[in-house]
Amino acid sequence: MKNYKFYLSDIDDDTSLKNASSIAVDGEFSGLDPKTDRLQLLQLCDGSDFVHLIKFEKNYNAPNLKNILENNRIKKIFHFGRADLGFLKQHLNINVANIFDTKIASKISRKFSSRHGYKDLCRDLININLSKEYQTSDWGKSIEEYSEDQITYACKDVLYLHRIKSELEKILKRENKLELAEKCFSFLETRTSLDLAGLTIDIFEH
Repeated sequence: MKNYKFYLSDIDDDTSLKNASSIAVDGEFSGLDPKTDRLQLLQLCDGSDFVHLIKFEKNYNAPNLKNILENNRIKKIFHFGRADLGFLKQHLNINVANIFDTKIASKISRKFSSRHGYKDLCRDLININLSKEYQTSDWGKSIEEYSEDQITYACKDVLYLHRIKSELEKILKRENKLELAEKCFSFLETRTSLDLAGLTIDIFEH
């Protein structure tokens, strides 16, 4: 796969992503806890077959990325955004605006299934069989050390999110649950703040 470009620490100032109506976003981390682990790589795609890959090493100063992700005119598509948002907020002080989360949308609209993972949605909604072989790769390596298979895996994590979103929206509208889903998406930033404050439990539970 050659349709990608690497950036170090931040996206270019003149990036075409500024003019996108929606951007798929996914991150690769050194662990699962944003307070102790690092954001290593962020993948962005505007719905085309081209992926922008931002590699973070020691510098988390990313003003161009911050401007894009906080732009309320651009829809940001995540799968299980709660994880990515935690790392973006913790390390880059980014409060992502205008979110669509495919995992939340699937859980609300596809109650007939217990499978809501990205791989499941690729198979069930757009007929693509996806390998998750490199999910636990070492993303802390330098760009030069990434294998082509690793890069392809990272790119595929955002390449299909626009199509999945489109299919899920059809179901949400049909089931009259789109407004409910959008309210859940709006709550994600608050849910992320609760996570970072150590309140990972369900605070609404009796």
